[in-house]
Amino acid sequence: MARVTRRRFFEESMIATAVAAAASQLAIADSSTEKAANSTIRHAVLGCRIRGRVHAKEFAKQAGVEIAYVCDPDETLANELAAAVEQQQGKRPQAVQDLRTIFDDKSVDTVSVAAPNHWHALAAIWAMQAGKDVYVEKPVSHNVVEGRRMIEVTAATGRICQVGTQRRSIGALKAAADFIKQGKLGDVTFARSIIYGRRGSIGSKGIYDVPKNVDYNLWLGPAPMTKLTRPNLHYDWHWDWATGGGELCNNNIHIIDVCRMLMGLEGLGQSVLSIGGRMGYEDAGETPNTQIVVHDFGTATVVQEVRGLRSDPFSKQFGAGWIVHGTEGFIAEESLFDRDGKLVETFKGPSEDHFANFIKAVRSGKRTDLNADIIEGHQSTALCHVGNISHRVGQPLPVAQIAAAIEQTDLHEDVARTFARTVTHLEDNGVDLKQTPLALGQRLTINGESFVGHEAANALLARTYRKPFELPSA
Repeated sequence: MARVTRRRFFEESMIATAVAAAASQLAIADSSTEKAANSTIRHAVLGCRIRGRVHAKEFAKQAGVEIAYVCDPDETLANELAAAVEQQQGKRPQAVQDLRTIFDDKSVDTVSVAAPNHWHALAAIWAMQAGKDVYVEKPVSHNVVEGRRMIEVTAATGRICQVGTQRRSIGALKAAADFIKQGKLGDVTFARSIIYGRRGSIGSKGIYDVPKNVDYNLWLGPAPMTKLTRPNLHYDWHWDWATGGGELCNNNIHIIDVCRMLMGLEGLGQSVLSIGGRMGYEDAGETPNTQIVVHDFGTATVVQEVRGLRSDPFSKQFGAGWIVHGTEGFIAEESLFDRDGKLVETFKGPSEDHFANFIKAVRSGKRTDLNADIIEGHQSTALCHVGNISHRVGQPLPVAQIAAAIEQTDLHEDVARTFARTVTHLEDNGVDLKQTPLALGQRLTINGESFVGHEAANALLARTYRKPFELPSA
């Protein structure tokens, strides 16, 4: 297991070089020189924590854009962000708890959704049906059906819907995608999506008080009305199936979206398989903190890797990102390497501010101006969802049985090696895999956006909604 393979050596070498070579490519162009149209775009930010603060700051920088509202069920967060926006733009936006107040205001032109994941689709759909153009954070949805409904509503309303997968605005990646499209990387058969980031326990499961400044009914929205079972309401919703999708939907969504962009992959592939679990501690979280997801597209395989325990980086200078393999070489980050791992070139190209790209499309009214249209965001998000569904319909098994099951499949040879590395990683963290076994998910055959012959998996493609937070039809 510990033997360093030739491919592994090349991957580590090329990534270390790519990180240094690509550093200058990561800066995205400042949008402050954009020329404003005569009309002012009145914008509302939904969700006032980490990403919401970024949205408010970045949209307030856009020429001809005014932050008119900030919204959060947490009244304290909304007021804090309103004060920050006032300092930046010189005018205080309205701070509200109920997003429907914003949708009822016909003077609001655009909305950005930075609320928790379970609100993304419904907020975006309600906004578009109210005549607003929408910028929605990744993942675009809580489940696969929601994402498809967003596409349908976009078509029905004619609204603009941009997704916060901002790497699609990096010029070097566009150049790399064009390079692959021209066949210069040869046959592209394998890609790796990597997120290694230590996350500790979120605390014991129990019954906790909701902060008094939070309208919990509004915070839950379409999710079930349940007691708060973790110490922290905010952020740790990522690790609860009712409101989040784990690290796949939190961070890997960015990386698999780049893999799709580079490889030109469409749809959800032919099958999906997950191996993983919540390892190293027992807490209130439900989602895996260690996970391998294998997407079989027939002619190509994409493997997603998540590690939430202490881990060495994938290579000495690299902790997360993408590697795309072709018969003529490899692409890691924004750099091309030959088959022997020698740096050939670092791609270059004009980048664009992702928020400015949205405003440009709003002004033109052309979906084709968007760098990350909802169709692309839905497909990348749905790949994460189907990976999680495979996990949820799986079962815990001993390491030997999982390894044997992998060997008996027709999956890419790197899947077995990835599993072996993951087992070593867990053992290095003191995880007793006999006491806390990994779960082998079901290998699910995919037809379009549903599973063939698996009722339990298909049931997880959607959810039941609370009134009045129901998913509208297109």
